[in-house]
Amino acid sequence: MGKTTLASQLARRLEESGEQTAILSFPGREPGTLGAHIYAVHHDPEAFGIKSMTAASKQALHIAAHLDVIAKIQGWLEAGTNIILDRYWWSTWVHGRVDNVSANLLDALINVEREAWGRTQVTLAVLIRRREPINRDVDLLEWRKLQVQYSDLAMRERVQAPVLFLDDSPSPEAACDSIVMALTKTLPELSGIPQQETLLDLSLPEGPPSVPIVLTHLAPIKASAAYDTYWKFAAERQEVFFRRFEGRPAPWTDDPILQTFKFTNAYRASDRVSQFLIREVIYNDRYPSDCDEVFFRILLFKLFNKIDTWKLLDRKLGGIRYSEYSFARYDDILTKAMANGDRIYSGAYIMPSGGRLLGSSTKHRNHLRLLERMMTDLAPQKIQNARTMHEGFDILLSYPMIGEFLAYQFIIDLNYSDLTGFSERDFVVPGPGALDGIRKCFLDLGGLNEPELIRFIADQQDREFERLGLCFRSLWGRPLQLIDCQNLFCEVDKYSRVRHPEIVGISGRTRIKQRFSQNPASICYWYPPKWRLNEHIAATLTKQPMTKEAV
Repeated sequence: MGKTTLASQLARRLEESGEQTAILSFPGREPGTLGAHIYAVHHDPEAFGIKSMTAASKQALHIAAHLDVIAKIQGWLEAGTNIILDRYWWSTWVHGRVDNVSANLLDALINVEREAWGRTQVTLAVLIRRREPINRDVDLLEWRKLQVQYSDLAMRERVQAPVLFLDDSPSPEAACDSIVMALTKTLPELSGIPQQETLLDLSLPEGPPSVPIVLTHLAPIKASAAYDTYWKFAAERQEVFFRRFEGRPAPWTDDPILQTFKFTNAYRASDRVSQFLIREVIYNDRYPSDCDEVFFRILLFKLFNKIDTWKLLDRKLGGIRYSEYSFARYDDILTKAMANGDRIYSGAYIMPSGGRLLGSSTKHRNHLRLLERMMTDLAPQKIQNARTMHEGFDILLSYPMIGEFLAYQFIIDLNYSDLTGFSERDFVVPGPGALDGIRKCFLDLGGLNEPELIRFIADQQDREFERLGLCFRSLWGRPLQLIDCQNLFCEVDKYSRVRHPEIVGISGRTRIKQRFSQNPASICYWYPPKWRLNEHIAATLTKQPMTKEAV
């Protein structure tokens, strides 16, 4: 099945239901059009006397052809015709990036096209993904690069418009059914289009009602009994958060496991350490707010990830500023603290010592040297200029002692600041605990990898809470993000050691080490201002109605 076959099948289905439909393509190959001419130039430049052409100029030509087609599209849309478009500006981005055209230049080209689209928005984007190319003569390595770029772009663009992934569908008819279902969810007025199957089925098989089978376009995802526990845990843990926030007395839950053991919040940003980072480290008015200073403070805090260590440095130094940084002073303070028996690192996750990789056998000295290297390498500016969270992650990953897990955690922390504006629904890297939790929740991933499964879970959260009859109180309207769903898998891994001891994960651990003990220090919850949650919190505390502007 190719795009042309599928587009024709969909057009026929739409027209059978009385919907006027046209198929167009980018750049367009209709005789006598600019698109046809540019297509010929692209594929046979020598026929036009062109000896060489840069990758950027090729994409600029395609944008010119797109502008021509867009004018035609908008006229037909105004006349009430549905448009099925074969390719989109995505191809310009993907082929340009594979050909090493700079992201900034491609952005500038594509922005011209976006201006031409104006208010016209995509109803549904469909990405056909294959295990192998249709044309066996293509360069397989090049094809794989295109495949990765398309998948990454589609994941990022899902915040702008719905994206449907079709993976080696068995027939054009079945693929068309999936598209029709997705369209009717987006445009209910199209509900009369004939269809044969549903895009998603959460019907229960024979056996215990707590074990659903989730059918996707790949293969059945088979869930274990821990799958429902995932959603029940998320809802109850969030209820504990709100009961404490509302000032209710302990205990805040009837769940004996939650009463006994320590679990992080459903939302990562609500945890005590994250709250301290956001309020006291990033947005503290005592500190400078320029790029270098904010980056330095965040990474310094996260390398130790311990509130007491930050407070110690802040007190001894009279304030933490990169402009006044001295390796000798920081080292002296931390060395003396360790000599006094103080722990300067959090036990939340293991920070690699680096051996003598950065010139010292002492862990904290290597971490200070690492931070120095990042600052002299202009890492703050590189992170600030990154277009996506994945790009920022790759920058951090390039440094010694920072593996994938830490790079992802650090880019999330940096994204709390105004240095970046990444969507937390763009990118996810599951840690070891999350991988264990996923294995406990699912007997078969249905062909999805773990990051794709986490995205699937994030997309299904409303439906799953509704299916189980759970009233999930979101974070003042903010749904669970990928990082939160990843963390919840980690917590459910621990929770299941007691709730589902018969389900064994990857690590084989059977005990929960940390027991719950109430911290008497209260938290004044406050989130990154760009999330626009703090107005909601203030209104909740004062019990005043929200203003239209705050909503």
